[in-house]
Amino acid sequence: MSTQLIAIIILLGTFFGLMFLRTPIAISVGISCFTTCWYLNIPADIIIQNAVKGVNGYSLMAVPFFILMGEIMSTGGIAQRLVNLASSLVGWMRGGLAMVTVVASMLFGCVSGSSAACTATLGPIMVPMMKKKGYDEEFATTITMTSSVTGLLIPPSHNMVIYAMVAGGVSVGALFMAGVMPGLLMGSLLMAYSYIKARKKNYPIDGKFDIKKVAQAFVQAFWGLITIAIVVIGVCTGIVTATESAAVAVLWTLFVTFGIYKEVSIRELPKMVMRAVKTLAMILLLIATSSAFGWLLAYLKVPQLITRGIFHFSTNPYVVLIIVNVILILMGMLMDMSSIILIATPILLPIATSIGMSPVQFGAMLITNLGIGLLTPPVGGTLFIGSAISGIKFERLAKTMIPLYIMMGITILLVTYIPQISMVLPAFVK
Repeated sequence: MSTQLIAIIILLGTFFGLMFLRTPIAISVGISCFTTCWYLNIPADIIIQNAVKGVNGYSLMAVPFFILMGEIMSTGGIAQRLVNLASSLVGWMRGGLAMVTVVASMLFGCVSGSSAACTATLGPIMVPMMKKKGYDEEFATTITMTSSVTGLLIPPSHNMVIYAMVAGGVSVGALFMAGVMPGLLMGSLLMAYSYIKARKKNYPIDGKFDIKKVAQAFVQAFWGLITIAIVVIGVCTGIVTATESAAVAVLWTLFVTFGIYKEVSIRELPKMVMRAVKTLAMILLLIATSSAFGWLLAYLKVPQLITRGIFHFSTNPYVVLIIVNVILILMGMLMDMSSIILIATPILLPIATSIGMSPVQFGAMLITNLGIGLLTPPVGGTLFIGSAISGIKFERLAKTMIPLYIMMGITILLVTYIPQISMVLPAFVK
């Protein structure tokens, strides 16, 4: 057995072994890197250098601002206003409360960029409300969890920023726009499923459409929604960079939260900052260790081996993309989202581009795929949050999720095989 193959087995075997022992992923990655370097007699300094290099990027400066912006807005009263706006828009339809949850998740996801934050914030509001109106508790919980994934796609999304950094030379503005249509597509499919489910179960209709209520709800939510405009318009027009727009958006959210909404005291700001710092520390540690891991994968020529293996199986672009999607879904079931972006992108992006897929479209496909991972056992973070909120067992929720997995799978296939879905809007980005 060659030295290269033994090193690959040590690297991946140590990583997956530690992960199955429930060791934190960043620590698993770090230990596997140092163990492999010890076997190969590579100086440990190289691992440290690549780890530092991984977090030493200007584009990453946008990530802490986006995280802090989401923390401030989720604490400062924006959630209830978004629910009110969504309710005025679609609450009057059959299965309206479920549709309200989907629309509210899409709006809140724009602000937070986090599926977990969206579920944790809207779940305690919407799940009891739907249950009170006669909805099945399992359906109420699963539609809340699934709709939160749209926030990963609809801008601004710090996961898109991380992907842009790893992919190299990909416009953040183009990636932001690439996520809009897939996010809306997934939301539309979930709303269609909610309507069919409501008809079948005879869920109630809640009131009638009232344009005055829509106008009032929009005015109340306007100051929060303008945050999205600051980021998206600023980045996509080229007026400011993603980092600059995120910094401006943080200042705006501070003004809106403490100067307009005034639902929380400014004394809560240190707690918001500390929660954001905790999240950021986890992400940066993952980025650092995953960068070293990626360097070792490249050193051992793992991307080339996987590429040859896939193309040996089939050279048909449709089959190759199916294999890529399956790999991403399997990784999503076992690993954290940020880790997958950092590890899988250098391996799978060259395969996608070799068959003519744009790095921008691949980014949209990647994030859509990884959204499923947040809802699948054994490591689905959002699935655990939904279970904690509703009190329903993890395994039972996963079984109830099957129809929604199908909706998300349809979204992935459409995004994968119809480039226009993710590429139309980026064409207008400067």
